[in-house]
Amino acid sequence: MLISQSIFCQISLSDFKYEPTAAYPYGRPNPEAPEPIKDYKMLIGLSDCKSLTRNNEGEWRKDSVDVIWRFKYIMNGMAVQDESLKADQVHTSSIRQYDNKEGKWYVTFYSSALPSKSITAWEGGMKGEEMILYKEQKAPNGMDGFFKITFYDISEKGFNWKGEWVDKDEKFIYPTWHLFCTKRN
Repeated sequence: MLISQSIFCQISLSDFKYEPTAAYPYGRPNPEAPEPIKDYKMLIGLSDCKSLTRNNEGEWRKDSVDVIWRFKYIMNGMAVQDESLKADQVHTSSIRQYDNKEGKWYVTFYSSALPSKSITAWEGGMKGEEMILYKEQKAPNGMDGFFKITFYDISEKGFNWKGEWVDKDEKFIYPTWHLFCTKRN
């Protein structure tokens, strides 16, 4: 038996005033969001970046990759999403949510290069003027440690980002990736 039913949605996008709009293309922080939602305020918008990574031999590549990195408020201003569009066609995105109870950011990461089979998160927050996040990761030799990402030199003009493998005590640090970004808007 077939049942026909009309469903009318009782809400519209205009009910969510902190979502991206023509007037606010990157959304706005919701005043009900945890205060650290503002940790990303200087990154919100479009930035033009140069991405520099190591090759298989461990040497820094001579050529950088052009990247457009976009940050915006999502979930009606309760979270932050970033998307990177890269000239090498390996695009990425993260969703950033702050947990008031834990007192830290949780950041999930997605890449067009590999669909995510399971979701893991970086954890961390602001330390002074830097946003620092960690995710447990073994080194190629099996040593326990973390992949550490750091946003630094953050200003209205732009920011820098680095990814590095560190041991548990951060006595051994192996940088693997840098991005140098200039704000477009």
